[in-house]
Amino acid sequence: MSKRFSFTVHGTDGRARTGQIDTPRGEIRTPAFMPVGTAATVKAMMPDSVRATGADILLGNTYHLMLRPTAERIAKLGGLHRFMNWDRPILTDSGGFQVMSLAELRKLTEEGVTFRSHIDGSKHMLSPERSMEIQKLLGSDIVMCFDECPALPADRTRIAQSMELSMRWARRSREAFGDRPGYALFGIQQGGLEQDLREQSADALREIGFEGYAVGGLAVGEGQEAMFGCLDYAPGQLPEDKPRYLMGVGKPDDIVGAVERGIDMFDCVLPSRSGRTGQVFTRHGVVNIKNARHADDPRPLDEACGCPACSNYSRAYLHHVFKAQEMISSMLLTWHNLHYYQELMAGLRAAIAAGGLSAFVAQFHATRAGGDIEPL
Repeated sequence: MSKRFSFTVHGTDGRARTGQIDTPRGEIRTPAFMPVGTAATVKAMMPDSVRATGADILLGNTYHLMLRPTAERIAKLGGLHRFMNWDRPILTDSGGFQVMSLAELRKLTEEGVTFRSHIDGSKHMLSPERSMEIQKLLGSDIVMCFDECPALPADRTRIAQSMELSMRWARRSREAFGDRPGYALFGIQQGGLEQDLREQSADALREIGFEGYAVGGLAVGEGQEAMFGCLDYAPGQLPEDKPRYLMGVGKPDDIVGAVERGIDMFDCVLPSRSGRTGQVFTRHGVVNIKNARHADDPRPLDEACGCPACSNYSRAYLHHVFKAQEMISSMLLTWHNLHYYQELMAGLRAAIAAGGLSAFVAQFHATRAGGDIEPL
């Protein structure tokens, strides 16, 4: 690739920014939500359908793809973009979080993490160098540093040790990534909920130098209030001229609050996972389509939504196919949820550009508060 990776801020409103990331495979409008394609697919969706929702970029998972079908096999077949039929940008995480949360018999050392696969028990080693190698084999446009992310709550000593290890791994990731024009490596800030540790982490990452920066170590059990408390300062500790990515977030109100605090990029499995379990996000709140109240309801999920589920089907039909465990249920509900998320991002971008973010956020909360949020 000859074209460079770049980021431009087009407008601000308070701490919120709207802009564009340019890559050789296309632009990414920010704030951006990245649907998660864990195993080289966004579950229940075709690639063209994901693009039709408004997605500019997808997320793939290093841990899952290294185990099955393997990064080496994907590389032989032309890389992840060709393999999954997605010709736009792809970001891959480093595998660090999944190693800590999914893998078995983990052993953490300075070198990296040895573990056994949760699939077949096979033994593997993941280090900064191996993570960079895997992501290069996949052909990822945006590569994430290999880091360690302890679950919260954790004591300060544990958080500090983890952050310092992650910063050493960040430098090794940078060295292993090398000079690859057109591709980007993002550093990951750690430090839990400790402001001074976050500052130390940001300083270390700045010294190394990255094309983008992530706020890591959140959405791991600390709750929204604590997360927002951290986001009140963490994004501002990172370079203003680079994209800021909040990993693994989240619910619609999490995203809105994080955008207000200066975050540019998000990913989460929630819209697709919820679609498969009958939980639907609408302007008025959450609809649980499996509830009996929808069995005779001729209305769409959301009368203002233009997705195929809302344009062509009633709540009664969607209730029926969910209860009957038909595949079309997951397809339609996931499409709707991803469409809702992308519409939310488009609304946030427009509001920031127009200097009307406060009014947009007030309307967002008022509409949801006046809706009918159903129990799961």
